[in-house]
Amino acid sequence: MRHDEFDPNAIDVEDQRGSGGARRGLPVGRGGQVGCGTIILVLVASAVFGVDPGQLLGGLEQVQGPAQEQSAPAGGALSESESCRVDESSLQMCNALSSLNKTWQPVFAAAGVPFKAPKLVFYSQAGQSGCGAAQSAMGPFYCPADHGIYLDTDFFAQMDRDLGAKGKFARDYVIAHEYGHHIQKLTGVSDQIRSLQSQNPRQANALSVRLELQADCYAGVWAAKNRTRLEPGDMESGLNAAAAIGDDTLMRNAGRRVSPEQFTHGTSKQRMEWLRKGMESGDDTVCDALMR
Repeated sequence: MRHDEFDPNAIDVEDQRGSGGARRGLPVGRGGQVGCGTIILVLVASAVFGVDPGQLLGGLEQVQGPAQEQSAPAGGALSESESCRVDESSLQMCNALSSLNKTWQPVFAAAGVPFKAPKLVFYSQAGQSGCGAAQSAMGPFYCPADHGIYLDTDFFAQMDRDLGAKGKFARDYVIAHEYGHHIQKLTGVSDQIRSLQSQNPRQANALSVRLELQADCYAGVWAAKNRTRLEPGDMESGLNAAAAIGDDTLMRNAGRRVSPEQFTHGTSKQRMEWLRKGMESGDDTVCDALMR
């Protein structure tokens, strides 16, 4: 997808790269919980887009040790413009964030729902979020506590190398999916699902799947609303990425038995289906069907 150059005054970017995760005064999440809270945690967390520490299903609790102190980048904290130009992936994510803000703000305005843009946080290997520790093994994630989309840009190399999720739009899909979780937070959907999970723990995983598939659908809607900017192969790149991160595919590739009761993000077929529905319709209300 072709993006306009971002306006550094119109996006909120934080850069923790080089800090070793040592950020004084930043809250660690409840219990230091991370991951997706199932016995396939190690399998999924290392490769899945959309691990959301704020929507844990009962999860893996870790006692966080003190962060390792490292020196900040020379010259102090980087500005938005500098952070976005560290490398090609950073620039692409900042441009995509700008596009996502411009696309979704009018949708919220038309619906009469207050809109707040998320912040984009870059980190390397380890960092801190309002939901607890950020670790490269978690993959990209959204933290509802601080409205942050957390990205370790090294993950994109893993996408290409280990998952076969190639192409620039596969990267766009990553941030667009996490942005979908931000939309769910603003509309109250994620809070409603968390309440239902608490009331009915046996349905927690199935409810998590609904959230993830809706985020995929929202990613597709964003692409559709910018259809004139799509380039040849973009749709195929996105669908291939969605297929690569289905729960069943990840289990199979890890030599595990496919266990539907352990799914937290949906099958490859489901993820492709809902991304495609969003891309073909361009209508965010289509995504609401998952919550009925």
